[in-house]
Amino acid sequence: MSDEHEKLKKISISVEEEVLEALEELAKEYSKETGQKWSRGAVIRVALSEFFSRRGKIL
Repeated sequence: MSDEHEKLKKISISVEEEVLEALEELAKEYSKETGQKWSRGAVIRVALSEFFSRRGKIL
């Protein structure tokens, strides 16, 4: 993740149990790979950035 810190807005989402488990697993993997703590929210933000990027919207 970027060293720049942007102001984050808190939201609530509903996901299936399998998605929650996958987010937790990816957060652990990213934490291990990078040596920095990753949260489920951080994984979601990366996934959303990728989604928007593929749609031609750079955030």
